[in-house]
Amino acid sequence: MTAVPPSGRSTRRSLRVSVATWSARRPWVTLTAWLLLAVVAWTAARAFSAGYDDEVELPNTQSVQGLDELAADGEPPAASGTVVLRSAGTALSGHADEIDAALERTRDLDHVGAVADPLTTPGSLSSDGRIGLVDIDLTQSFRDLDAQDLEAIDAAFDPLRAEGVDVEYAGQLGSRMDRSGSHRVAEVVGLVCALVVLLVIFGSVLAALVPLATAIMAVVVGLLALTATTGLVSFASVSPTLATMIGLGTGIDYALFVVTRHRQLLIDGADPVDAAAATARTTGHAVLVGAGTVALALLGLYASGISFIGNLGLAAVLSVVTSALAAMTLVPAVLGLLGRHVDRWRLRRPVAEPTTSGSGWSAHALRVARRPWPFLLGGFALLAVLSAPLLALDTGSVDDSAASPDTTSRRAFDLVTEGFGIGRNGTLTVVLSAGALDPADAARETAAARDAIAATPDVTSVGPFAQVEGTELWAATVQPGVAPGTKAAEDLFLTLRDEVVPDVTTDSGLDPGGWVTGSLAVQLEFGRAVVDRLPLIIGVIVVAAFLLLVVTFRSVVLALKAALLNVLSIGASYGVLVAVFQWQLGSGLLGVDGPVPIESYVPMIMFVVVFGLSMDYEVFLLSRVRESWLASGDTTRAVAEGLSATARVITAAALIMVSVFLGFTLDDDITVKMLAVGLAVSVAVDATVVRLVLVPAAMAAMGGANWWIPRWLDRVLPGSSTPRASA
Repeated sequence: MTAVPPSGRSTRRSLRVSVATWSARRPWVTLTAWLLLAVVAWTAARAFSAGYDDEVELPNTQSVQGLDELAADGEPPAASGTVVLRSAGTALSGHADEIDAALERTRDLDHVGAVADPLTTPGSLSSDGRIGLVDIDLTQSFRDLDAQDLEAIDAAFDPLRAEGVDVEYAGQLGSRMDRSGSHRVAEVVGLVCALVVLLVIFGSVLAALVPLATAIMAVVVGLLALTATTGLVSFASVSPTLATMIGLGTGIDYALFVVTRHRQLLIDGADPVDAAAATARTTGHAVLVGAGTVALALLGLYASGISFIGNLGLAAVLSVVTSALAAMTLVPAVLGLLGRHVDRWRLRRPVAEPTTSGSGWSAHALRVARRPWPFLLGGFALLAVLSAPLLALDTGSVDDSAASPDTTSRRAFDLVTEGFGIGRNGTLTVVLSAGALDPADAARETAAARDAIAATPDVTSVGPFAQVEGTELWAATVQPGVAPGTKAAEDLFLTLRDEVVPDVTTDSGLDPGGWVTGSLAVQLEFGRAVVDRLPLIIGVIVVAAFLLLVVTFRSVVLALKAALLNVLSIGASYGVLVAVFQWQLGSGLLGVDGPVPIESYVPMIMFVVVFGLSMDYEVFLLSRVRESWLASGDTTRAVAEGLSATARVITAAALIMVSVFLGFTLDDDITVKMLAVGLAVSVAVDATVVRLVLVPAAMAAMGGANWWIPRWLDRVLPGSSTPRASA
């Protein structure tokens, strides 16, 4: 029987114990407080929401400097978009009147500036005249446009559709026009799978619903808080999906840990309120440390120096924080309200937490302890096989060619490729400064520069240089002969930026230098910046987590072992990503019909999320191991008891997390699919190979060295590192 100190007799109880006990004693007050919190968050979301924006800010890069130069003497559009028109039969010129009427309706809309006519704008009509591009300048950013504004733009082209002209939207405008409910389907599928796992674990409908319901409440509050925060911080459009994925996974897992320990104490005869206090004192500590580790890892994304990336981490942190808060308050309140009826509506009899002597997990731990080296070598070999494809990792920017064929952005991409070539989906802009040259000399010099640029391999065409009105700048559009976001496109950009453009200005009357800019250039420099800073992020997160674990478990060896094993499991998930999305092993099952590069920021996001979640399981397992070791001083026994007590719930938690993540593979966004697959694989590997094989094998091999800590550090840290059995 687990001893539980009587409630109220502890002279000094931690804040988490007091909060959990208070919530269990006053469940209706706590539930009301959460409802009020949701109302406040909803009100704040409606009042302060500013929408989501995928604009990337990269100060001090050449592509951004070029855009700044172009904008210095004029007012650039807040945003721009492209409408792609295709006539199924005759040329678009046969619909000239209808096209002109549609453009006039578009110009009359709020937030719309200039609208280019594809029939009169050079380069906007395909060679056969059937496909045309309508460039639209907007007076507000996509972040500030609501659904009604986008619907009004779409409605302006409805009469043209009635005449048999296809109308599609490219780029970010297309992404905003796509109104897919796939993410909702993903959430439902994940939740249903999680419920099935919870029912199997608990054998009780009520017990299974507690983690699910409290996690949903936490995610709702977290998403409302995220929406309200958009008024202060610019978040990418993928942020709510990422926050939902992480929030549901951590929310259900944290609640699962709490409910499991609480039910065991009830089975042992404890009072529900006393059980809540004891759970907060043990499992609650693991939850808070785990949540703190996840949040710390996510916030470490700001070390990249790229606000787009750092803000993605902040979005997920909001969900993690609300999940941990729910586990420490809302879950105890619901359990206090249910009392001993938590196992009502049983599907089977409640199963007690396994004991050391009778647990299959204990037998497994002892078997590993007797022969640790074969298990260590076998586990490392499996991770090496899974990680091998990592050597072929190709990062880039995933373009609309990878989107679902059912989306307007994918159809627009295919139409542009059909009418103008693949490179028209991602053009570059070369900007040169004529300095003190008169217009005639500047025109001659820029014409020579154009010829040199056009002779560059993988350049399909270069438009004529035109003077930017009121400036000494001249700009031309370069159409690559390669797809945007590929390695070839990046190589072309670097060649133009670092070699061709500097060379053509050096021996001419133009000012030295120049800029290669445009949205594609910004994307490519963003990708390079993210990849270049990944080692920094890895270093910052590993060191921070190492220090946190040293403080938590008072062991340098355990902290180092945890950090290294987590890095290895993440490498395995990277390898699986390459195999699925680049080598197309099973990608057809995900609705991906061709090889795609790994989105540049996916490895960085994956690392911090996976590292944080892995530390969750590490903390939960080692908390029980250290608790046993402090009582007995026997490392082998402690590992066996810790694994016996936690393996079942860790396996269940991982299975739930995997189910939630895999549900998001149904999302149409290819980046979300990558994150879903990568996170699911990493959690599965961590909870099986790492947590059930490598951790007990490594601890058995190291024996008493597991608990080594320098004497000077031992004196500085609070608490005790000496087992009670030997004290």
